[in-house]
Amino acid sequence: MRIVTQVLAAALTLASTLTLAAPSSAGDRTEALTLLRPDAVFDGETAVLRKGWAVLVKGNRIEAVGPDIVAPAEASVIALPGTTLMPGMIEGHSHLFLHPYNETAWDDQILHEPIALRTARATVHARVTLMAGFTTVRDLGTEGAGYADVGLKRAIEQGIVPGPRMLVATRAIVAPGAYGPRGFEPGVVVPLGAEEAGGPDLINAVRRQIGAGADLVKVYADYRWGPGEPSRPTFTEAELKAVVEAAHGAGRQVVAHASTAEGMRRAVSAGVDTIEHGDEGTQEVFAAMKAKGVGFCPTLAAGDAIARYRGWNGEAPVPKGVREGFDALVKARKAGVAICVGGDVGVYAHGDNAREAELMVKGGMTPAEVAIAATSGNAKMFGIADRLGSVKTGMLADLVAVEGNPLTDISVIRKVSLVMKDGVLWKGPVGR
Repeated sequence: MRIVTQVLAAALTLASTLTLAAPSSAGDRTEALTLLRPDAVFDGETAVLRKGWAVLVKGNRIEAVGPDIVAPAEASVIALPGTTLMPGMIEGHSHLFLHPYNETAWDDQILHEPIALRTARATVHARVTLMAGFTTVRDLGTEGAGYADVGLKRAIEQGIVPGPRMLVATRAIVAPGAYGPRGFEPGVVVPLGAEEAGGPDLINAVRRQIGAGADLVKVYADYRWGPGEPSRPTFTEAELKAVVEAAHGAGRQVVAHASTAEGMRRAVSAGVDTIEHGDEGTQEVFAAMKAKGVGFCPTLAAGDAIARYRGWNGEAPVPKGVREGFDALVKARKAGVAICVGGDVGVYAHGDNAREAELMVKGGMTPAEVAIAATSGNAKMFGIADRLGSVKTGMLADLVAVEGNPLTDISVIRKVSLVMKDGVLWKGPVGR
């Protein structure tokens, strides 16, 4: 689909689904009461559907949850027949500043698209992500757009544009010579998809990114050193430990891109918080992840999308990259590793976030396991479970209604009929 068509479609959808204006600042929020009456509630934590439950929202928090809630006289009541109310979903691996590679190649996005253009497009990506029921995203690198994710996050927080809560990694960190775009005369400075740093300067790179607004630090533990080569480790274990020590000391988690067994091993030994991709992970590596409490984000949807861009039609034989992703998920689950729902969105279309959840079910997880992982599971992994990821009293009112039961059919998360974030209704019927 052409970009112009996507933007126009997004604008029309916004006009038809936006029911309330976002507050311009936190100080504008009122203590308005809203009672949501779905057919059932999924609390995000247990594989039990609570039939006949309702949720009372006061301001931006959940005031009460249960079967016998009486609407106060001043409350607005929203009836949601045929739906399950659940926590706003959490996208674990997104790139809001990228768009599908079958539209524009990654190199061309980094080299030829101005940051202003990429930011304008990212606002559309943020809106469609929110409308798809994903009220929080972990955005793992702007891929050459600098610190623009910090500005987008602030614009969303200030109500300038609609979008999910953002946990941003800003530029990400790569070893010198180990990232792209490539193919230019050596010594010619070209824009890169991340910040290069190595040795003692790694600590300063971590500090620079945190100082500029990074909520977490992303490091590439392995990558391809040259065209046609397989991925290999790019940092020593000592270097990765320095990154972790600097980031953890500043209260930030560390995310490691790692697809090779040795890159994963070094990152896990160094103490990172999550591993992204992990295609070549061994049972020994996943056992080490379990022992150290390291989460795993398999990004099945990215591998699936790239294979299809290259001509795969979804039938046998399954491409090596796709098969390895599913194998890694099986190994991680066998080891008892906590699984993150995050598809590397941006490689494929934003708003299609459910694609990863569906592939995880295809890979052997139950719909209930995936639904829990996409809500309270991701919240726990990312250190935000004290306020997000579950439907219970005192939590922030990030709520989504879907048509059907996500605990038995994960595909119903595509059928989003209501989106509330921070107590503000962005999509769905207006209460009476």
